Amino acid sequence: MAAYGLYTHIASNKFRSMLLLAGLFLLIYVLVYAGALLAEVMINGNGTVQYYLAAALADLIRALPFATIAAAAWIVIAYFFHQSIIDAVTGGGDVTRQQQPRLYNLLENLCISRGIPMPKLKIMDSEALNAFATGLNQRQYSITVTSGLMRSLNDPEIESVLGHELTHIRNGDVQLMVVAVIIAGVVGFFGELFFRMFTNMSWNTSGGGWSSSSSSSSSSSSDSKSKGSGGGAVIVVIVAVALILLAWLLSQVVKLALSRSRELLADAGSVELTKNPDAMISALRKIEGRGELPGATSAVMELCIDNPREGFADLFATHPSVESRVRALVTYAGGHDPGPLALPSDTADEPNVPPPAQPEHGPTPPPLPRGPWAGRASGPWSRN
Repeated sequence: MAAYGLYTHIASNKFRSMLLLAGLFLLIYVLVYAGALLAEVMINGNGTVQYYLAAALADLIRALPFATIAAAAWIVIAYFFHQSIIDAVTGGGDVTRQQQPRLYNLLENLCISRGIPMPKLKIMDSEALNAFATGLNQRQYSITVTSGLMRSLNDPEIESVLGHELTHIRNGDVQLMVVAVIIAGVVGFFGELFFRMFTNMSWNTSGGGWSSSSSSSSSSSSDSKSKGSGGGAVIVVIVAVALILLAWLLSQVVKLALSRSRELLADAGSVELTKNPDAMISALRKIEGRGELPGATSAVMELCIDNPREGFADLFATHPSVESRVRALVTYAGGHDPGPLALPSDTADEPNVPPPAQPEHGPTPPPLPRGPWAGRASGPWSRN
C-alpha cells in the first residue's frame, strides 16, 4: 500500500467484494430453506430426516420467487430511503457554504483538485469525533461530520478526514457497504422470523411430534402416521437452527471483511489527495477512542471512519485498530506518529490547583541573576 497507488489491488478487492455480496444474497435462500424445514416439522412431526429434507427442498423451489421479490423490495426501499433513515437516526442535516464556510471550502477544494463531483455535506450535532460517507449513486452521495470533530481538529486534519471519506466514495466502497448492510438486514429479518417460529414450537407428547404452541392438541399426527419417537424431527430442528445461526454469522463476517479491508486503502487515498500523511495520522490519533455516536445503530457505526465498538477479542471489530492504521501510514507513506494525543477538552475538567500562598512577612525577592557576574548583581538584595 504505497500511499494509495495500488489500483490493481483495489480492482481485485472490488471483484472479491462483489463475490462476497453475491454469497451474502445466497444466505437469504439458506434461511428460507431453514424456515421450510421448521414448517415441515410443524406440519408433520413424525417424518424421517430424508422426508423433511426433500419436502423442504420442494418448498424452497416454490418459495424462491417470493423470497427474491421480498428481498428485492427490501433493497429498493433501502435504496431510496436509506439516507433519510440514517439522518433520522443520527440527526444529521444538510449545510451550505454560508452555514459552514470552513468545512465547505475544504471539501470543495479537495473535489476540485481531483475532478471529483462534490457530495452533499451534512453536520451531526455530537461531541463524538467521527465522520462517515453514505449514498448509492452520484445524486445520493453525502459526507456527514460531527460538530465535535470540527471543534477538535485543525484544518489539515479535517481535510484528511474528508479525503478519507471521498476515497470511500471514489473507490465504490460506500455503495458496497450500504448494499451489504441492506442485505445483512434482510438476513437478520428472516433469521429472527424463523427463530421466533422455532421458539413458538412445542413438543407434542401425546402424538410424539412438534406443533405450534398456539394450536390445539387435536392437530397432532394420527397414530397411523406416527413413526415412533419422532427423532427425525428433532434432528431436522437442530439442523434448521444451525443453518439460521450460520447464515447470520456469515452475514456479519462478510460485513466485517468488506469494512476492514477498505479502511487502510481509504487512509492511503486521503494521503494521495492531501499529500499530508502526518495530518492523517494526527487525525486518527485524536479520533481514537472518541468516535462513539450515542444512539447510532451498529450499521451506522460500520460506515464511520472509526468504530470503537468491538466484539470479544476483536473478532467482530469492523475496523482495523488505529495503531495498525497509523503503523501502515508511517511505514508506507513516510508519516510520523506522535503517539496518543490528548484534546484540550480532556484537561478542561481537571481540578484547578491554587498557586502556593505567598509568605506574609514580605514580598518575594526576585531571582538572582545567573552568569559569571552573578555576585555583582545590584539591588536591595545584592551582596556588597
